[in-house]
Amino acid sequence: MDQSSRYVDLNLSEEDLINQGQHILCAYTFKPKAGTGYLEAAAHFAAESSTGTNVVVSTTDDFTKRFDALVYYANEEAEEIRIAYPLGLFDRNIRDGRMMMVSFLTLTIGNNQGMGDIAYAKMYDFYMPRRAIELFDGPAKGAQDLWRILGKPVENGGYIAGTIIKPKLGLRPEPFAKAAYEFWLGGDFIKNDEPQGNQVFAPLRETIPLVYDAMKRAMDETGEAKLFSANITADDHDEMLARGEFILESFGPDADKVAFLVDGFVGGPGMITTARRHFPNQFLHYHRAGHGMVTSPNSNRGYTAYVLAKMARLQGASGIHVGTMGYGKMEGAADDRATAFIIERDEYQGPAYYQKWYGMKPTMPIVSGGMNALRLPGFFTNLGHANVLNTAGGGSYGHIDGPAAGALSLRQAHACWEAGADPVEWAKDHHEFARAFESFPGDADELFPGWRARLGL
Repeated sequence: MDQSSRYVDLNLSEEDLINQGQHILCAYTFKPKAGTGYLEAAAHFAAESSTGTNVVVSTTDDFTKRFDALVYYANEEAEEIRIAYPLGLFDRNIRDGRMMMVSFLTLTIGNNQGMGDIAYAKMYDFYMPRRAIELFDGPAKGAQDLWRILGKPVENGGYIAGTIIKPKLGLRPEPFAKAAYEFWLGGDFIKNDEPQGNQVFAPLRETIPLVYDAMKRAMDETGEAKLFSANITADDHDEMLARGEFILESFGPDADKVAFLVDGFVGGPGMITTARRHFPNQFLHYHRAGHGMVTSPNSNRGYTAYVLAKMARLQGASGIHVGTMGYGKMEGAADDRATAFIIERDEYQGPAYYQKWYGMKPTMPIVSGGMNALRLPGFFTNLGHANVLNTAGGGSYGHIDGPAAGALSLRQAHACWEAGADPVEWAKDHHEFARAFESFPGDADELFPGWRARLGL
């Protein structure tokens, strides 16, 4: 059934829609299946995303039509449509009237993803009006809070050297705590990898007190504050809260140095919001394990990593992984820096929409996945700044002289970039950074040809 007369209005002005502030706008790459007209398919997509279905139903009235999603832009050649969703279409909390990310996703990335007449549709940007932003939590804590704890400037506090306890599945309690202590002698931040939590061989109630003891000893030895991100992800929200409460109790007077890691993609928006509201004094570390199934450039359904990051800021993530922009092991490209810019700035021109955040606290970019000291200078140059939290697992524990030296090499790489120095020349006066060349010779050969001769090796 062609519903384009109801769900398409190409006379609507995007500028007017934004100025009126009564719609959430979404931009999709979009293609119907062969044999279906472009506007006909776009109208069906908008109908399924809002008030309609594939037939006329008797319960539709003029009031209902006020909440129709409308296709206001369509470009068949570019395979792009944009849809305006009235704010009144979205579900709201009965307790406080706030908006829900689950409702946004249910409508904009819901049944429409499985429609028989659609070949694919992928959201690549969305626009939130001021009123909608006011109705989402936003972050309670952010980069400034970590910088303050670490004794750094609270504006442009710079690089935070972090790691992930390896191997990925974790270690038994004593080796885990030992590995943490050794890294903290040179670095700032340690996080659980996503499989680590309360495994049979590493019960949380045994591991966490040992980790806190390791943190205290490292702080005493270095005279520096340290940070730990504990994974509280669980199917059951009560279980997640129980883990969080136990961890805070265990760290006691140093509970401010604890972040809570939540696998927000597989756990879902409800888990992020629960953590945000129950633990507003903790840095909420949004880990996006599994996101590549929809955000990958090889996937033509779902939404992009840019969209995921934008949603994470609305939900209240203090930091979210943004990839390595082609400098690490994960899929990505240099221009993926937009994913960092949209969460750290108060306004930014995205691929479709210019988004203002109206003072919502920023979300810190977290960089992880195959990074080491040799890759950092190029990464910082591409991004244009170093106000990131970097968790380098192999880049620390793969260092030839151990994790403390690996951590120091990361810090020295940042200092090299800040000084605008040639990395090979810098290595001559910075031992741990120099040893990173020998630790990761494949990267060294690719990035700095002739480094052996220049370093006298």
